Amino acid sequence: MEGKKGKANSEIFETLGDFTSKENWDKFFTLRGTGDTFEWYAEWPELRDPIISQLQSSSASDGSADVQILVPGCGSSRVSEYLYDAGFRRTTNIDFSKVVVSDMLRRYVRSKPEMRWRVMDMTDLQFADDFFNAILDKGGLDALMEPEHGSKLGIKYLKEVKRVLKSGGKFLCLTLAESHVLDVLFTESRFGWETSIHAIPQKPSSKPSFQTFMVVTVKEKLGAPNLIKLLFDQHSINHKGGQVHALLNAVENENRIRSGYTAGADVVYSLQDLQLGAKGALNELVPGRRCQTILGEQGSSLFHYKAVLLDSQQLSEPFLYHCGVFIVPKARAHEWLFTSEEGQWLIVESSKAARLIMIFLDSSHTGASMDDIQKDLSPLVRNLAPRETDDEARIPFMMAGDGIKQRNIVHEVTSAITGHIIVEDVIYDKADGDPSELKLFRRLTFGRSSSMVQSEALLSQEAHSKEADTERKRNVPSSRTRTKKGQKRSDSYKLFDGSKVTKVDQSCLASLYHSGIVSGFALIISALELAVSSGKKIRTYIVGLGAGLLPMFLHACLPFLQLEVVELDPVMLDLARQYFSFVEDDRMKVHIGDGIRFIEDANVIKSHEQETDGTCTDSLANGNSSGIKILIVDADSSDMSSGLSCPPSDFVEESFLLQVKNFLSEGGLFVINLVSRSAAIREKVVLRLKAAFSQLFSLELEEDVNEVLFASPRKVCIDVDRLQEAIPKLRSLMKFPLADGQIEPGEIVLGFHLVKRCFCSIISSPFCLSSLASAFASWIQLVLDLNTISSPSGKYSQKDSSSPPLPSFVLLSFCHLHPSTIIVLMGKEGVSITIVIIITKG
Repeated sequence: MEGKKGKANSEIFETLGDFTSKENWDKFFTLRGTGDTFEWYAEWPELRDPIISQLQSSSASDGSADVQILVPGCGSSRVSEYLYDAGFRRTTNIDFSKVVVSDMLRRYVRSKPEMRWRVMDMTDLQFADDFFNAILDKGGLDALMEPEHGSKLGIKYLKEVKRVLKSGGKFLCLTLAESHVLDVLFTESRFGWETSIHAIPQKPSSKPSFQTFMVVTVKEKLGAPNLIKLLFDQHSINHKGGQVHALLNAVENENRIRSGYTAGADVVYSLQDLQLGAKGALNELVPGRRCQTILGEQGSSLFHYKAVLLDSQQLSEPFLYHCGVFIVPKARAHEWLFTSEEGQWLIVESSKAARLIMIFLDSSHTGASMDDIQKDLSPLVRNLAPRETDDEARIPFMMAGDGIKQRNIVHEVTSAITGHIIVEDVIYDKADGDPSELKLFRRLTFGRSSSMVQSEALLSQEAHSKEADTERKRNVPSSRTRTKKGQKRSDSYKLFDGSKVTKVDQSCLASLYHSGIVSGFALIISALELAVSSGKKIRTYIVGLGAGLLPMFLHACLPFLQLEVVELDPVMLDLARQYFSFVEDDRMKVHIGDGIRFIEDANVIKSHEQETDGTCTDSLANGNSSGIKILIVDADSSDMSSGLSCPPSDFVEESFLLQVKNFLSEGGLFVINLVSRSAAIREKVVLRLKAAFSQLFSLELEEDVNEVLFASPRKVCIDVDRLQEAIPKLRSLMKFPLADGQIEPGEIVLGFHLVKRCFCSIISSPFCLSSLASAFASWIQLVLDLNTISSPSGKYSQKDSSSPPLPSFVLLSFCHLHPSTIIVLMGKEGVSITIVIIITKG
C-alpha cells in the first residue's frame, strides 16, 4: 500500500511542471483532494522555534495578538494554524489557486475565525503600504524563480514585499538557497535592510536531503548596506552536494560588494541600486547628495551613459529648474571642472537647478547628433528626476558652449610633446553686438584641453593687394616658412567672405590676463624708470611661448626689455612663427628646452662664477646680470585632471620656488599665471609662495578664471597705496597704450581691463585690531563730514561722490581679521555704523 501511495504522489507532482502556472496548481490541489495538507521543505516541529523567536521579537511592543502576518503562497500548509495556536491570530493567507483557498477557508472558518484567506497573486498584492509586521514565505520565492522564466517574477514579488512591510518589519524567507534565488534576494535587500541567515534543523534520516535555510531581512531606513550575518554553526550541517558551499560563496561575494559601498570610495551605482535606496529616496531632494550611475540598457536605448546625480547643497536657494541635465562632451570630460567633485558642485551652482544630472559622453557617442542623444536620454533621466518633476519640458538640457559664431580651422598638427594642436580663426557670438563691429580672432588650442584657449590674437583687416603680399613675403625669412607639403603659410589669409585679408595685430593683447601681467610691472616702476634713464635693459624671461603674443607685445611696447623665452616644444615655435607673426632678433631669443632646467642651469653658472670670482658673461641665460630681472611663468599643465590648469604643478613646488628666489636674488619680479577653480589648490600655491618670497601680490580678473601672482625675494615692489600713482608712470614708458575698457566705480584701472579687487598684498603679520579700528573710524568720520546724510528709511545716501578712498593699509588688514569680526564705529551725531567682515579661505 505504501508503494502505491508513493507512486500516486509522484504522478500528482508531475502535474505541476511549471511552478508559476495557476492552472497547474489548481490541478495539483484538486488531485490531492480536500482536507489533505502538504508541507514544503520542513515540518512545524523544526520550524517552530526559529519562526516563533523572530515573530516574538517583532511583537515586543504590540503583543503577539496584534502582529499582522502575511503568508503568501500559503497552499495547504498548516503553518498558519500553528501560528494561530501560538497566539499570532492576525494572519492573512493568500494564494492564486482558488481551489486551495476555498478548501482552507472551509477547514478553518469556524475553528480559526480571526484568520483570513484570500485569492491573490503574490506578485501583485492588494494591500496598503506599510501594512504588515511580518511576511512568512515558505518556498514561495523559490517557486517563482523558475530558471526558464528568469528573475522577473521574483523581483516583482520582492518589491511588493518591501512595499507592504512596515518599517522594522521582517521578511522570513524559507528557501533552499539556490544561487539564482540568493542573487535576487541579496540585491533587492542590499540597501535599507538588515539580513541574517539561519539553518533549519533537519529530521534524522538515513537519506541525504537538501538543507532548508531561513533568510531574515529586516526593513530599515534607506542608506549604506549592512553585511549579511550567518547565524548558524557551519560545521553542524551537512556539506555534501555543494549546497552549503554555494551559499557561503554567495554570502562572501555579496558582503564584498557591500563592503565596497561602505568604504567611502566613489562607487558607480546601478540604476537599480539607486532605485532601491542606495543613496536615499531617489524621488526626494537630499541636500549635498552626489552619486554616480550608468544609464541605458541594451535594447532599450541607443547608448550607455556615465551619469552623476547631484542635489544642490543649498536647497533653500531659488532655482530656475527643479531638475536639469548637463551634457559634458568627450573633449572636455577629462577636465578638473567636470571630473572633480569640487568642480561638479561649481557646475551645479551655476546651473540654477535643484538637481543636476551630469552626462559624460565618450567615444561610443561619436557620430551621433546632439538631437539623437537628447532623445535617447530623455526617458532615461526621467528615472532620476524628483517626484515634483511632472512633464518633460521641465527638464532642460544644458551643455558648455564656447560662444563662437563662426569658426575656420587654419591648421592642425600633432606634436610628440603637446599632442593635437589647432590654429583657428573665430568670430564670437555677441548677443547685443552690432554685426558690423564683430572682430576676428586667431586662437591656439590644445586637444588635451580644448576648452582652454592657450593663445588668442586680434586679427586686423586690410585691403588685399599684390604689393602687400610681396611685402609680407619679404619680411619673413625663407628658413622659417617651410610647411608641410600642400599647406600655405597663414599669418595673413582671406577673411570668411574672401573680401579682405587679415594679419595678427601685435599691438593688442586679446587675453585679459596678459594685460594684467603687463599692468603688474607697475609694482617695480622705480626699477623700470631707472633702467630707461640709464639706457640699460631689463632682462625678462618667459617660460612658455604659446603663440608668442605676450613676448611680441612686450618687445614692441617696452623697448627697454631684453627678452628670452623658454619653450619645451619646438612645434610651438614653428606655429608661432608661421601663424602668429612671431620674429626673433637681438632683443628676442628663444631657447628650446625645459623651463625648470633653464633656471637651475642659470643658478649653477651663477654659483660657479661667484666661487671663482669671475666676471659676468654677456649671456642672458646665466642669471648673472646686475640689476633687476623679471621671470614670467606662462605655461599650461598637461594634466587637466589635477585641478591646476596653469602652470604645471612642478612650477609651484617648493624646490623650484627656491630656485627662482636664488635666480632673482639681486632683485626682480616673479610672475605666475595661475588657473585653478579649486580654492584648496590655490591656497596651497599661495602658502608656498608666501614661504619663499618677501613680497606677494595677487590680481584676480573679473571676466577670467586666471589669477596673476607677483612675487619678489626682496622688497623692491612699491607699496600698494602708491599703485594708483605708478600706473600713469608705466603708461608713459609704453610705446603704445593698452586698449581702453569700461571702468566701474571703486575699481582701480590697470590698463584697459577691470580688476575684481585691488592688488591685495598678502603679508604674514596682522595689523593690530585697535590700530585698524582707529584708522577706519577716522575714515568714516571724514566721509560723514563730507555730506553723508541719514535717510528716513535708515539707509545712507552720499551727496558727494568725491569721498576719500579707504586707507589702503586698512584694506590690507581685512585679510587678517578673525572670521565674522564686527567693528562698531561711532559716526557724526551719534550715528552708529556696523561693518561685518566675512573672511573665507582662499
